Amino acid sequence: MTARTADGATGASPSDDDLITAWGLLHEAMNALQPKLLGGVTPDGRDMAGPWFEVLIRLQRTPGHRLPMSRLAREVSLSTGGFTKLADRLEREGYLERAACDSDRRVVYATLTDAGLAFIDQVRVKHVERLREHVLDPLGADGVRQLASLARTLRDSACR
Repeated sequence: MTARTADGATGASPSDDDLITAWGLLHEAMNALQPKLLGGVTPDGRDMAGPWFEVLIRLQRTPGHRLPMSRLAREVSLSTGGFTKLADRLEREGYLERAACDSDRRVVYATLTDAGLAFIDQVRVKHVERLREHVLDPLGADGVRQLASLARTLRDSACR
């Protein structure tokens, strides 16, 4: 059996072991890199938990710095209850505020506060330095583009 690769070439279909190995290597890489990317990145030198970073960076990169809480929960792979607890902690830290939607009372927005924006701006600088060291340096620019393309393809196919 032949399969078409992402670049259009044909080749033998990977074996079951090849698929398991590829997926396992992806998990190992993520588990090994996560502490290197978020360790000691806060302004006071503390480690940052992945879900905190994901929520704050998504809000920082969104125009208006606000998203529906249900969407954020889904995007960071947390249950509604788990996300509510995280939002409670972020709110207590002063990084996030909740706001009801004017047109749909079922929707609650998470909005980044000025303090949250300042905090994630500082964290982002250190995170990008680490991404350059631990992702860009080993993969190169073309490798990073390929990684993004492959990850997007997998994400999009999982969301169908």
